[in-house]
Amino acid sequence: MPKEKGKSVIATNRKARHNYTILETFEAGMVLQGTEVKALREGKASLVDAFATIDDGEAWLNAVHIAEYGSGTWTNHAPRRKRKLLMHRREIDVLIGKIRDGNLTLVPLQMYFSDGYAKVELALARGKQAHDKRRDIAERTAKREVERIVGRRVKGM
Repeated sequence: MPKEKGKSVIATNRKARHNYTILETFEAGMVLQGTEVKALREGKASLVDAFATIDDGEAWLNAVHIAEYGSGTWTNHAPRRKRKLLMHRREIDVLIGKIRDGNLTLVPLQMYFSDGYAKVELALARGKQAHDKRRDIAERTAKREVERIVGRRVKGM
């Protein structure tokens, strides 16, 4: 069976960029059961409230909901089980150091298939406070207004 080429997104965590300041991103593979892969191919995953931890030198993905596979039998997986992430030792060591030093967390941004393999994009992030969120919204609104006005001038010429 030939592997698919390219990247097809399964699920995104849209609130992550709103709630966190993204400092750095990492790509990690996931250890999955057969019915989980089939459910992911159907797009049945949610990254809401998901987070990653590093326990005993291994990276783990927690609170990700992968719905049970419809045609599965008694071999179906638990929807919110803890899933091991596959990362290089150097990357894990860097993450351990950065998480220990600062007030940082690991948040999954999106889950996707890359050349047939299920991957997750993790972000090393710092939580935003309410005033930071309001400032970002105000900046985005101002930028949108400027683009709208500039667009009108270009069309009018």
